Amino acid sequence: MKQLLILLLGLLVLSGTAYAHGGEDHGDGPKAGTAAGATSFSVATLSEQFEALLRYEPLEGGKPADLRLFLSDYATNAPIKGAKLTLTNPEDANLKWAVKEQEPGVYLVEGQFPANKAYSFALNIVAGEKADLLLLEGIKVGEKLPVAAAPHAEATGLFSSWKTILALTGAFVLGIVLTALLMRRRRPEPVPQTSEQALTASRRTPFP
Repeated sequence: MKQLLILLLGLLVLSGTAYAHGGEDHGDGPKAGTAAGATSFSVATLSEQFEALLRYEPLEGGKPADLRLFLSDYATNAPIKGAKLTLTNPEDANLKWAVKEQEPGVYLVEGQFPANKAYSFALNIVAGEKADLLLLEGIKVGEKLPVAAAPHAEATGLFSSWKTILALTGAFVLGIVLTALLMRRRRPEPVPQTSEQALTASRRTPFP
């Protein structure tokens, strides 16, 4: 009886463990500076006068590059329109870039990077009476955007694992067997009658 109890408890513990670990993912997902599923890269910088954000889609060395530069006032965050911008590359002083304002505070930058590697922009800004020089670092030419991973299949519940089903079935069967054994032990056994008790009973029974 004790062995049955121990086995039943063991199966119950096993089923509980299987349920607790259902759908748990111990793997480490990829970590990247750009969020998975993003459609563009971006780098930013600021000074006491301006804030600059450069946004671009994946670039390839030796191919035309189009980038968008967002320029705003540091104190008010208002877009800076009509600014005169000059872009140079510390890595290659021979690179040329054309800058054209598309809308207030948004500038299209056109040119070409010769190789797949990291570049920087030295951004010279003249806007009215304000002027500044900012550095935009970490422009990664040739880098691909991280792909969003497919969502992991979540565990549907307690019965998602065949091991759990097997453990619960075994526990159920053992519970029935254990209950039957306990009921059998509790059933009172008939007390054998002595010859004297039998004679007394026969005297009390009326004849037909």
